[in-house]
Amino acid sequence: MMNSLLLALGLVFVIEGLLYALVPGQLKGMMKTMGTMSDEALRTGGICAIGFGVFLVWILRISIVG
Repeated sequence: MMNSLLLALGLVFVIEGLLYALVPGQLKGMMKTMGTMSDEALRTGGICAIGFGVFLVWILRISIVG
């Protein structure tokens, strides 16, 4: 379980780092846009991302284990 958590955390850092390394200008623009969005819109987007992530991990775990 701990290995999976550390693997997931490592992948988050890889993806985050890729964004900063490959498209820094677009990332800055996205951050400016996020600054103008309401907290509710950001929260809704975050909840949707969490739901999709949990669903994706669940599907992958079923296909790998099952």
